[in-house]
Amino acid sequence: MKQTTNSILMIRPVAFRMNEQTAVNNYYQKVLDGLLPSTVNAKAQQEFDAFVEKLRAVGVEVIVVDDNLETDTPDRIFPNNWVSFHETGDVVLYPMFAENRRKERRDDILDTLEEKGFGISNIIYYNSAEKDGIFLEGTGSLILDRANGKAYCALSPRADEKLFLQFCKDFDYTPVIFKAFQTVNGERKLIYHTNVMMCLGETFAVICADSIDDTKERKMVLDNLIEDKKEIILITEDQVNSFAGNMLEVRGKDDTRYIVMSTSAHQSLTPKQITQLQNHAEILSSSLDTIEACGGGSARCMMAEVFLPKNLG
Repeated sequence: MKQTTNSILMIRPVAFRMNEQTAVNNYYQKVLDGLLPSTVNAKAQQEFDAFVEKLRAVGVEVIVVDDNLETDTPDRIFPNNWVSFHETGDVVLYPMFAENRRKERRDDILDTLEEKGFGISNIIYYNSAEKDGIFLEGTGSLILDRANGKAYCALSPRADEKLFLQFCKDFDYTPVIFKAFQTVNGERKLIYHTNVMMCLGETFAVICADSIDDTKERKMVLDNLIEDKKEIILITEDQVNSFAGNMLEVRGKDDTRYIVMSTSAHQSLTPKQITQLQNHAEILSSSLDTIEACGGGSARCMMAEVFLPKNLG
């Protein structure tokens, strides 16, 4: 299985704002005082468009679908939480914690991918678990090491252990389960998504090991990465707050590898960390300040990797 892809799906926002339904356990979201909703959305669109332009300039295939105003879906800009696309031709739809995020699932997006020549052979509906209050938010909750057949998951209100194990059974992944925390007003609270504190590339792993409070769990996660010969690049909780864990490795022109992140993530890194990353791939960063502040997510959350097979001819 390939670990990286050249094709990603992104959703351009039309009504982006802070989502009050996700703020209950996403402690990275902030209210931008004094800004009208229209101003917030306009800023988010500018950041989105500049980001897409940078990705396309290096040869990444970016499939952009516009959001619509028919539903109140302020987080539709983060599609990787509700859907994942696999080399097998499988599409997985995931159960979402926030009720207004459940409206993000759109069949016409799958139609668009088929029109672009991608083959879909099967749709797996985990989203029915929502009615039982069980959630697993896509590649926000799951960090997939496709090449080594492992799936990492930091349990949280948005990442249910039993459903994660079901995913691993269905897709033949070995589960690596742990809990990751952040400090909020002096208290340790569960981090809402694994991909905030961890990124897996082909030959490296960026991880905030300090967020895994249980020492046995921390050792187990690091041992798995070492076993698979990943260079481990440790980041701090302060760097996580700047979304340095929310990176994604993609492929551009001539199969060049890029590590994609926000400007705030890039600026938070030390010279040593930057050198470590650049030993594996080129860094591509773009300013996402408004999206990060209101959405509590960053570059990785905005990109749904498309591993579906391409139809020839």
